[in-house]
Amino acid sequence: MAESAYRAEGLTRTYGEGASAVHALRGVDLDLPAGEIVVLLGPSGSGKSTLLNILGGLDRPSTGRAWFRDRELTAMTDRQLTRYRRDHLGFIFQFYNLMPSLTAEENVELVTEIARDPMTPAEALALVGLEERLGHFPSQMSGGEQQRVAIARAVAKKPDVLLCDEPTGALDSTTGREVLGVLQHLNQTLGTTVLIVTHAAATAAMADRVIRFADGAIRSEERNSHKLPAGEIEW
Repeated sequence: MAESAYRAEGLTRTYGEGASAVHALRGVDLDLPAGEIVVLLGPSGSGKSTLLNILGGLDRPSTGRAWFRDRELTAMTDRQLTRYRRDHLGFIFQFYNLMPSLTAEENVELVTEIARDPMTPAEALALVGLEERLGHFPSQMSGGEQQRVAIARAVAKKPDVLLCDEPTGALDSTTGREVLGVLQHLNQTLGTTVLIVTHAAATAAMADRVIRFADGAIRSEERNSHKLPAGEIEW
């Protein structure tokens, strides 16, 4: 059997108290093998981003336990979680969070300067097809190109896992397929585990595993017997 990237038992997350309490997660159990593309699918407010934040060490559950490989995330100190994020994770969000005054190469350098054994910025940008754009500023690039810079920044430190929260949410369908193609390529060439949170059901077609969320709980989990290349997804 494949090594688990993540396991979770009975995860709950409640914000607030009493009648106004919001139950973002309601007892989530999962086991995600390493090396897969996993799509967490569901409407806004279904709990998928909350789960991603807990697995990414950005939030803690109210109850339950979670593990990365054989290390219990829910037992880690804040300092240990910071090291876990630095050493093992790359984050990609809907909005690119690039520094507007820095070039593509310099934006990627922000990560490579603190990583243990990073790629060079040029290597990371070449992986996402931007080897000719090293000296360009965000204002000189399209939305899809900016998102690819953000992906290069996340990948440059050679993370074990890419956590992607609505990575195509700000993009049109053509550009969105291009960005998903980059994620698929990184999974295939580097073996990176990729978790994608989205409400776009079409994204499920490229995944190894699809987990559907509703009302803070997993409603279904299925494996794709035939994955589509990202470029063939019907948006």
